[in-house]
Amino acid sequence: MRHQGQISEWNDARGFGFVRPLEGEGRVFVHISAFPPGSRRPSPGEAVGYTLSQDERGRPRATHVNYVVDRPIAPGRRRQFAPERRRSRGLIFAAVTATAFLAAVAAAAAAGSLPWPVMWVYALASVVTYAAYAKDKRAAQAGRWRTGEGTLLLLGLIGGWPGGLIAQQHFRHKTKKVSFQVTYWLTVGLNCGGLILLRPYFEYGLG
Repeated sequence: MRHQGQISEWNDARGFGFVRPLEGEGRVFVHISAFPPGSRRPSPGEAVGYTLSQDERGRPRATHVNYVVDRPIAPGRRRQFAPERRRSRGLIFAAVTATAFLAAVAAAAAAGSLPWPVMWVYALASVVTYAAYAKDKRAAQAGRWRTGEGTLLLLGLIGGWPGGLIAQQHFRHKTKKVSFQVTYWLTVGLNCGGLILLRPYFEYGLG
């Protein structure tokens, strides 16, 4: 008999987590080996279907697990499942936004409105910021020492926000924390505003 549930906890470093059943109470252990070979790693909030079994101690264990995408939830239940399509849209938005911004900076540099080092600062800062988000995500999953939110925001403020935007959607990191998102977009506005205000000085210096 097949059951449906939601990944409530997931330790990616150790390759296991727990499923909260759609029907009933408690939680069900699930190991990465229960997913089809070659499938992507699960994350908390995702809907899954599974066969219920027991381990050697008689505890519930999920086997033959598959992802459930855009499938209706039983009436009367309002548990929030995270559809893969929404995640893909977020990543596409982030990639398009970051690419468009960097392309605009590169075009301005090619036209002589900005010095090329400005473009390289944005590119390098974006790579560093992306790596910082990736490291913090891994640390959160493994319960290790985290990178401070202030550090992530500062990296975005100095020009790494395009890389940070892509990393947020790629790793599903900091996307649901409203206070962080508000501050993050504030730093994006400050960075872009600062670039606009300084552009005449760059043009004057280049001239």
